[in-house]
Amino acid sequence: MAHDENMDEGMVKKLLSTLTCSICGEPYVAANVQVLGRREELWFLSVSCKSCHSQGLVAAVIKGGKPQEVITDLSPEEFARLSGQEAVAGDDILDMHDFLKGFDGDFSSLFPKK
Repeated sequence: MAHDENMDEGMVKKLLSTLTCSICGEPYVAANVQVLGRREELWFLSVSCKSCHSQGLVAAVIKGGKPQEVITDLSPEEFARLSGQEAVAGDDILDMHDFLKGFDGDFSSLFPKK
């Protein structure tokens, strides 16, 4: 794959913040990742843990590519309005599960009568 100019330092730092410290297991934060250099897809980085303050060096092959296509049945207006919303959390799913356990299927009872 050819060198991807779109892969910037901010994205690489964010990607590394998904990793955890091998000493204490805490996740790295992007602010504690420093890019030392790169050669095409090979990045050299320095990381420090915000929790235990250990430091490490990382050599990572990070391949760019075109973003995956979003498949949705939302209109462009709906997509734009909803794209800034928070993702559904586990608690939301549990709340819906609890609601559905006791739901009798009468949707008209959920809405006020006019």
